[in-house]
Amino acid sequence: MTGQTARGRPTTAEHPAVAVDADPIYIRDGNVATSAGVTSALDLMIAFIEEDHGPELGRRVARALVTYLQRPGNQAQISMFTAPAPAGPDVVRRVTDHVTANIGGDLTTEALAAVAGVSPRHLTRLFLGHLGQPPGRYVRRARAEAAAHLLATTALPVRRVAARCGFGSAEALRHAFVERYGTTPSRHRATGSRAAS
Repeated sequence: MTGQTARGRPTTAEHPAVAVDADPIYIRDGNVATSAGVTSALDLMIAFIEEDHGPELGRRVARALVTYLQRPGNQAQISMFTAPAPAGPDVVRRVTDHVTANIGGDLTTEALAAVAGVSPRHLTRLFLGHLGQPPGRYVRRARAEAAAHLLATTALPVRRVAARCGFGSAEALRHAFVERYGTTPSRHRATGSRAAS
């Protein structure tokens, strides 16, 4: 099951037999489907329509509901760019703000540690302790989100999107994008273009 992160992550404390993954906007497991909220329920509904009646009807329904794009169920509920500042020491916030402002720049752990004024090892400990992931993974996810935004809002070639978002190549972007969203940058753009037209 999934659930709204704004109300706190669902836990298995009340129902230990239920597997919880609070990140996706919706989950389908056999004949059970759950969504994280109202708008994600619309995404789930459109997925059902596409499955039963084809993608064209799904796009028409999405347009009628004035939704830009039927999002895949594995899309994260909250963007790193719109999420509240992470809890923790100012150094963590300073580094995450630096990542957002310099998405195409040098964001190696060593460079970020220099921004923070701490050692790379200490920065990694801070990220693991306060964000649950090392700096490199945080940067890859942030870059993938920035790329998703550019793919949805511009006509830039994928290689230019990759360069703007700090990926060394279109292939590096593709790998990070598939890891984050479960689809390729080109497919993401094509789906968005069809839904917007």
